[in-house]
Amino acid sequence: KGESHKSVLEGVPDSMPALIKAQRMQDKAASFGCDWENGDQVWAKVQEEVAEFLAAETHDEKEAEMGDLLFSLVNYCRFVGINAEDALARTNTKFKTRFQLIEQHARDQKRTLNDKSLDEMEAVWQEAKTAT
Repeated sequence: KGESHKSVLEGVPDSMPALIKAQRMQDKAASFGCDWENGDQVWAKVQEEVAEFLAAETHDEKEAEMGDLLFSLVNYCRFVGINAEDALARTNTKFKTRFQLIEQHARDQKRTLNDKSLDEMEAVWQEAKTAT
């Protein structure tokens, strides 16, 4: 019998969120030997993608390069044993908590966020970092 799949990546659903999908595709490719030898190589790829993003001129070029950069960062996470989805979810939670503290601080002062300067919000953010 021939192979039942045209690609080892067919098992990764197109409907899957992009971050998880990138991680799964990279896992599958790595399981067939398509992987870096060490973390320094992966990090060098991340730096290469940063440089390409910074050199991009049009919006389309920047979007494409940002996609490459994100894909490379997910790959680095995978390579060093960090689940990119979990890491981002954790940071989202941390951001939400800290931002809500800024909002509460504004309410306590009977102000809105629009009434606060970026420097004022940054000061509260720094306080929130030590509290969370």
